[in-house]
Amino acid sequence: MNNELRFYNEIKNWDFSEIKYIEESLTNWDIYDILKKKSTKDSYILDLGTGGGEKLLKNFPEVKKIVGTDLSPEMIKTAQFNLEKSKRKNIEFRVMNNFNMDVKNDYFNIVVARHTCIDAKQIYRCLKKGGILLLRGVDKLDCFELKRMYGKGQSYNDIKPISQIDYENILDAGFRNVELVPIHIREYYETKNDLIALLLKTPILQDFSEITENENLNEKLDMTIIDNYIKNHKTNKGILLIRRYYGIIACK
Repeated sequence: MNNELRFYNEIKNWDFSEIKYIEESLTNWDIYDILKKKSTKDSYILDLGTGGGEKLLKNFPEVKKIVGTDLSPEMIKTAQFNLEKSKRKNIEFRVMNNFNMDVKNDYFNIVVARHTCIDAKQIYRCLKKGGILLLRGVDKLDCFELKRMYGKGQSYNDIKPISQIDYENILDAGFRNVELVPIHIREYYETKNDLIALLLKTPILQDFSEITENENLNEKLDMTIIDNYIKNHKTNKGILLIRRYYGIIACK
């Protein structure tokens, strides 16, 4: 957890707008579409792992109240700045540890968790009866060929996929109607620099793991490996990166 905090404090935002790529989703599961269908104008929504608030401010519906939280103080500073620019109302950003959630019991209608670690029991506690958990995560096999070439990466050494861990923990917490959906996406990056920008801004090649912590978070990318990967994955659409996510929806 300390390594992840250091990483995201250095990144400071979650804005990918300057990275040029196109996306082909092979799975019909969109967390924001589901969020809009499940929410009403009277909903109270908690967004865990909000980063710089970019996705929340762009994609979340207008509701009674939204609270966006992140472990990184630098990310929350960015979120506050983005909120002021957006002019949106009824939104609050604050620092919070997902494993020590200082929120009210039975308070939120919906909890959203995107690409972040969770404690399912604490989420269950803060949801109202009938409340919904929406989760989107990065699975072990995400960008796996690139991870294999480097011999490391996010969840690379984990025995059990994080999707399975989350699914089991959510069931154990008492949620019902728990649905797990594998999400497969192809991304095509316009140039080598766009691919490198992604790898520097995300923990794809960091050894964030359920079982180990890596102290070498500032290692430089090996350009020889990058060049070999590009050579084998260059297409007429761009440089192919195969993404493996997962979605979970559950009800209290």
